Amino acid sequence: MQNSTIEQSVVNLIKREILFGNPERSHPQLSSDGKYLAYLAPDENNVLQVWLRTVGQEDDRQLTADKKRGIRIYFWTYDGEQLIYLQDADGDENWHFYAVNIKSNIVRNLTPFQGIQAQLVALDPNFPNKMLVGMNLKDPSKHDVYRINLKNGAVEFDTENPGNVITWTVDAKFQVRAAIATMPDGGYDLLLREFPDKPWETLRHWEPDDEGYAVSFSIDGKTLYIVGSHDANTQRLIAFDLATRKETVIAEDSQYDINGILMHPVTRIIQAVAFYTDKQEWQVLDQSIRADFEALAQVRQGEFGVISRDLADNNWLVAYVTDDGPVYYYAYDRGTKTSTLLFSNQPKLEGLSLASMQPVSYQAQDGLTIHGYVTTPMGIPQSNLPAVLLVHGGPWARDTWGYNPEVQWLANRGYAVLQVNFRGSTGYGKDFLNAGNREWAGKMHSDLIDAANWLVQQGIVDPKKIAIMGGSYGGYATLVGLTFTPDVFAAGVDIVGPSNLVTMLQSFPPYWAPLKAMLAYRVGDLEKEQEFLLSRSPLFFADRIQKPLLIAQGANDPRVKQAESDQIVEAMRKANKPVEYILYTDEGHGFARPENRLHFYAIAEEFLAKYLGGRVEPMGEIPGHSGVIK
Repeated sequence: MQNSTIEQSVVNLIKREILFGNPERSHPQLSSDGKYLAYLAPDENNVLQVWLRTVGQEDDRQLTADKKRGIRIYFWTYDGEQLIYLQDADGDENWHFYAVNIKSNIVRNLTPFQGIQAQLVALDPNFPNKMLVGMNLKDPSKHDVYRINLKNGAVEFDTENPGNVITWTVDAKFQVRAAIATMPDGGYDLLLREFPDKPWETLRHWEPDDEGYAVSFSIDGKTLYIVGSHDANTQRLIAFDLATRKETVIAEDSQYDINGILMHPVTRIIQAVAFYTDKQEWQVLDQSIRADFEALAQVRQGEFGVISRDLADNNWLVAYVTDDGPVYYYAYDRGTKTSTLLFSNQPKLEGLSLASMQPVSYQAQDGLTIHGYVTTPMGIPQSNLPAVLLVHGGPWARDTWGYNPEVQWLANRGYAVLQVNFRGSTGYGKDFLNAGNREWAGKMHSDLIDAANWLVQQGIVDPKKIAIMGGSYGGYATLVGLTFTPDVFAAGVDIVGPSNLVTMLQSFPPYWAPLKAMLAYRVGDLEKEQEFLLSRSPLFFADRIQKPLLIAQGANDPRVKQAESDQIVEAMRKANKPVEYILYTDEGHGFARPENRLHFYAIAEEFLAKYLGGRVEPMGEIPGHSGVIK
């Protein structure tokens, strides 16, 4: 039965097709010579492709011809004639790199090896015909570095991974010089070699409670820029002098970690850094761009970021993000300091009544301050509403301010939405991150319960009509919510969430092996603490579930295997508990194809309306989805 208050809303129902369909145009990128603009857009079959136009003209044409999954990640090479895009098979995350020639439209698989995963290591403007990639070609558990000739496709072995390196850093001579290696204590070593034929040495060790990584070498190779939280609570940008081994802090914030870095592609000068408080804030380090950032801040409301630039550095592409509309992309001319709107990614959102996302904070039971965002429906009184606690994945990630299709969908249907950066979330310094260690289904979950109680105390929500929903870790949190605290939530929606921490850790893909010690430290030790991990696994408490649960899973998910959903569905049905289960046969860890997104959110919408009373757009026909009701 639908909530009468919601039915009286003056805000029109926004179609799911607008919220969860493909963008009309998105992710524009300039060629290095500034002559061409590439972007993503759907083809006549609604599959996302790379498109191209000559700057200053309207000669847009489709470059790629992906048949089904759609292209989501691509970038220019520095030869100005080729783009590279990534694609896997139905969500298996075995990424391959494909090069497409902008003149001939010929596509080549640059990593044509069966069953491997390719990762980008580096491109460099001074080596326009070369590319460094990591591939687990010799051993599925580790990525060695290979040098690919972009002209003829030749693949040459470059650097061997000793087995524990997870990232590589390349100097201005296009040589692999630094690496981050995981260590048995759960921490990380920063490794350096003087030349490719020299042995690795350890520059510094980060303890497991610390975070750190390499950013880039300076143009002269004498300085290594790193980010690290050692000797501080937050991750700071540091210049490491390789001759004296002295560290100099370049940028820091006492409360928030470094969130983004803008580096000049040719000079390698770090020009600006971002810190994410409630919203993203830039700190300009290079005075040569200060006037540019001041000009960009005046163009329109919202957060902005430089997403592409030509090598002459005369032209930038800038994205503006807001919480109640699409992403707007602008061409920025540095000479005249003028901005020209290119397009927004979803023009159909413009002019709609979208809700604003408000930063909030509250005190957890133990006094820790927890930050998050509340979004409430437009056009109805903000009291006694049904609500959805929307839990982010990771868990070592965080929710941010800005347009979110799930949030707008829920608010438009009449629900208050609370997103919580519970302890263990990133961005708030290492003390906050480490407060989540070994707290899966513990204090990390208590933070979510405190969030639900805070909403009730504010008078915003009806305590009997709060659902919990999320993907990955958020799916796990949903299962924990319905098993460990069965009286709190009216319903749950779990998307690719693990149900048993032991089987989850046992079934990770082989190339996650270097992360084993970190996971043992932050989650629990698979070899020594199985009983502890089982005690934090919702599967073994399925008989406690009282409220209805909807589960959605990708059949090819390499991170959270299908068995994680299968086993809790089986346990619930044996215990005669209410569960609905949808399996998407051509998806992985999340739903890339718009047909599957539209199918899932239509079912989720009906599910939430049934138990919370929100508004519903009729499901209708959704051709092409792979969802199977299990």
